[in-house]
Amino acid sequence: MNFALQNTLELVLIIGLGLLLQKKIAKQDLKGVKTIILSVALPAVIFVALLKIKLESSLLIFPLLALTFNLIMLVSSKYLLGASLPKEQKSKRRTIMMLLPSLAPGLSCFPFIVVYLGDDSLALAALADVGNKIFGLILLYMLAMHWYHRRALKDAKASTSSKLKSLAMSLLKEPINMVIIIGLVLLALGLNMGSLPVFLQGTIEKLKILMTPLVLLFIGMAVRIKSGEFGVILSLLARRAGITFLLSAIFVFIFSALTPALILLLVVFPQSSCSFWPFAHMSAVSALEDGDEQKSPTFDINFAVNILACSLPFSTILIIGIFSFSELFVNPYVLLAASGTMIGLSFIPSIFAKLKSTKESEIESATFGEYVGLNTSPQPSEDS
Repeated sequence: MNFALQNTLELVLIIGLGLLLQKKIAKQDLKGVKTIILSVALPAVIFVALLKIKLESSLLIFPLLALTFNLIMLVSSKYLLGASLPKEQKSKRRTIMMLLPSLAPGLSCFPFIVVYLGDDSLALAALADVGNKIFGLILLYMLAMHWYHRRALKDAKASTSSKLKSLAMSLLKEPINMVIIIGLVLLALGLNMGSLPVFLQGTIEKLKILMTPLVLLFIGMAVRIKSGEFGVILSLLARRAGITFLLSAIFVFIFSALTPALILLLVVFPQSSCSFWPFAHMSAVSALEDGDEQKSPTFDINFAVNILACSLPFSTILIIGIFSFSELFVNPYVLLAASGTMIGLSFIPSIFAKLKSTKESEIESATFGEYVGLNTSPQPSEDS
């Protein structure tokens, strides 16, 4: 059996076990599993991966590339991704601009990079995630508060500055970021994994093993897709994926000498699911608006929850598919074809909706015409 296909079947089977556990796991229990992943297992994996690379100034390109991607997607979300929604649905459009440019590679991408590409590629992905974190934690928070202040009934600049300070502290205190900082310091001092005490090496390696099965079980247990807005959200995610494929193809065309592993990293990392951090910012704004008695909210929180619920399984399936056919997706022309296909498919729900509304309006006008025709016929008078 093909090695990539074998890995894919193993990962899908674990996700399936997570689906079977849904009825036995409450939502509050999922928060605990997520905390273990993001605070214990993932930092251990990233720490081991970081200590296996050679620190060079050229590696700074990875966080810069991730930040550039975030900014491009922010612009795209305003002019391309939000095209499916009517202009009067401003709260949903702002929600899209917050969520779709953000990335959460820890839950949807890193486990598969470890399995398919190895620790070296994971270390580069972890460095790239630093730029993504700056965007998600700081820039998106500033954007959310900008929209709030522009629409709020009272000034809250003091609370904003204190919130920015607390966000900066949370950025430093987050386990993943602490691990990255410690790892980079050790690398700068010329140390590696072998320089640590044996008992510490063993502990970190054991924690590292938890990563992949925990994340896959979490994906299976967490996915709960709601009906109603599913078609709109699916089209938005497909268009997001199409734009991402296009950006990856352009980069591969420009830097044609990249290794297959680096190309796959550039393809799958931007396909990560939407981050939870923008949702936290939107929830903070919603709490402020409750105090202001704001009638029209800045963000649509329910819409944001549905996007997050759909984004994780969508990205997971897409990334597994890319790795399963990795020989195809290192070709920039295949990436362009995938981009065109995903963008084209994303417009199908809106086209069907327009055709349906047009047909309904034609039926209504025809029915109204028949009604008018019946009532405009001359009525017999009482004298005749």
